[in-house]
Amino acid sequence: MTRDPQLGLVLIGPPGVGKGTQALRIRDEFALDHIATGDLLREHRARDTELGRQATQFMTTGRLVPDELVLAMVQERIAASRRFLLDGFPRTLAQAHALTGALAQSGRELTAVIFVDAPDETVIERIAGRADGRDDDDVETVRRRLELFLASTAPVIDHYAREGRLHRIDAARPIEAVYEDAHALLVRLTAASVEI
Repeated sequence: MTRDPQLGLVLIGPPGVGKGTQALRIRDEFALDHIATGDLLREHRARDTELGRQATQFMTTGRLVPDELVLAMVQERIAASRRFLLDGFPRTLAQAHALTGALAQSGRELTAVIFVDAPDETVIERIAGRADGRDDDDVETVRRRLELFLASTAPVIDHYAREGRLHRIDAARPIEAVYEDAHALLVRLTAASVEI
């Protein structure tokens, strides 16, 4: 009898590209532990863990939670999971290197990085047209968010492309077409990593 193979995935994409929609479907169909850093931070704060208390000290003063704390939370969750989907992490090259090191400590590595991407104008149209628009959904703010995403994440995308782990999916298409590509990719990856 075969066991579910280990699977370590990262899902990266700019704001408004539909990454969250795809993450939920991928999580459900492939029985993955969905790990989103925002959720982890809220969970640790709610449970009043030591990591949560440390993170709160930064968050309540409007500062970013240091990579070391976020990575500790991610590492704890990954250690408890054979099959995970990191959603939106790593966002910087330093985080990518730290993640590689953390996985190596337990003899693991990422299976793949899925880059869900669409042209800026497509993303801007989607975000600006959302019915549940947020205060930061105006066109100029969305452009700035996209610029920040690209500035911090382009080196991460290049890094994983050089490692041969990056798989691009065109998200300018309908949700179902994007999911069909993601599904086909995960079926191939799962088949390639089956343990006997």
